[in-house]
Amino acid sequence: MTEFDFDTVVDRGATASHKWGKYGGRDVIPLWVADMDFRSAPAIIEALHERVDHGVFGYTDAPAELVAAAQTSLLAELGWEVDPDWMVWLPGLVSGLNVLCRAVGGPGDEVITFTPVYPPFMSAPLFEERAVVTVPLLLRDGLWRPDLDALDRSITPRAKLLLMCSPHNPVGRVWTATELSEIAAIACRHGLIIGSDEVHAGLILDEDKQHVPMAMLSPEVAARTVTLMAPSKTFNTPGLGCSFAVIGDPGLRAAFCRAMAGIVPHVNLFGYVAARAAYEKGMPWRRQLLAYLRDNRDLVESEIATMPGLRMTHVEATYLAWIDARETGVGELVRFFEKAGVGLSDGTDFGAPGFVRLNFGCSRSLLVEAFERMREALASALG
Repeated sequence: MTEFDFDTVVDRGATASHKWGKYGGRDVIPLWVADMDFRSAPAIIEALHERVDHGVFGYTDAPAELVAAAQTSLLAELGWEVDPDWMVWLPGLVSGLNVLCRAVGGPGDEVITFTPVYPPFMSAPLFEERAVVTVPLLLRDGLWRPDLDALDRSITPRAKLLLMCSPHNPVGRVWTATELSEIAAIACRHGLIIGSDEVHAGLILDEDKQHVPMAMLSPEVAARTVTLMAPSKTFNTPGLGCSFAVIGDPGLRAAFCRAMAGIVPHVNLFGYVAARAAYEKGMPWRRQLLAYLRDNRDLVESEIATMPGLRMTHVEATYLAWIDARETGVGELVRFFEKAGVGLSDGTDFGAPGFVRLNFGCSRSLLVEAFERMREALASALG
């Protein structure tokens, strides 16, 4: 079996990296934005080299081979049979969220989402003059859960769209089929369209868990669901800009495409190339990535459990740890940890002040160093 290298620290300092450039010239380990530090799968790198050698980089449509590869992957991985006509290609998942908010309802209508959540879930509706209604997740018995009663109470006649994150960023839950069915039943009863961000579906860490696409629950749910997916998080190609929406209902798909008109650019041709290679040849790399991330996840959980004032729940999926730091009593948490030499995401941006998010999609040696810095800073601050 080919062994892939996830331990070597790749120098990203001279690449205009959004993640690393934030702390340019400072001794800060960046564990914030959801961007892994690993070299992508060799099959993807080789495919990109081949396309570069061709030398012509014009406007490019979604290759039939990519569509077929994505279909095959969805069927093999999830048991989901997707018609090619249901797929709408996009230059990024965030643009898909914004298009969806534009396509459903009108100015003044409401978009509902569970918090804490990936920040674009709360900003995209505002860009389209929609109101955001947030429903806090419940933490019970060490597990984040949807508050179904609160969701039901939050829905008014102005509510048109429910945005789901599945698996969930940042709490790392793999929603069960039962949980999804209960949420979908409420959405159907109130006539809501469901937007389901499933970009982390390929990053299930717990081997006893299975991602369930919202649109697979029933024909009724599928008819009101827009599923957003991409290989970018799983295969570490976010800078190549290629994702897709799966929309089975023709009317909803037409509304989505109308909302794209004039504002959504072509997908980058290298994004198409990378996506095809990922779906066709990336599985051996992905299997080893998941094993490495599981070990990183276990390290994160064991280290955080011994740090004063910090708590976290088990991460079932993604490479993101959601850490409760409220008991530290430290103000301006992100600045506090940056001074210690560790860059984290601010929970305030996710709708949860007092929390931080840590990206463990990096070499283990960087994680070990980051935890030494965090532990020392907390010991000094908390005595």
